[in-house]
Amino acid sequence: MTTPLTVTTSHDTEGAVTLKVAGEIDMTNSDSFAAAIDDAPGRLVVDLSGVEYMDSAGLSVLFIHADRIEVIVPELLAPVVAFSGLSAMTTVHGRRTSSGSGQEQ
Repeated sequence: MTTPLTVTTSHDTEGAVTLKVAGEIDMTNSDSFAAAIDDAPGRLVVDLSGVEYMDSAGLSVLFIHADRIEVIVPELLAPVVAFSGLSAMTTVHGRRTSSGSGQEQ
């Protein structure tokens, strides 16, 4: 049984691409998560604010694409991302507030 995962793509006025991810990322759906990143052109922001759970399969996808992504993480995932060392490989921000600002992790 595949865990529910939603990935939506948006572009800002300058053409920057953001993938907004919601649900859970695990071994049952990490291939579709990776495909969504692969399908997005150039550098992109991966917004994990809506993610409630992410296992090592999800982390591995982020590591594979670390050279072309920035990541926004909710408080729930911040310790996992920090401990994994991902922030040494790419820019990691805290969840964005309604004003658009965020705390860098």
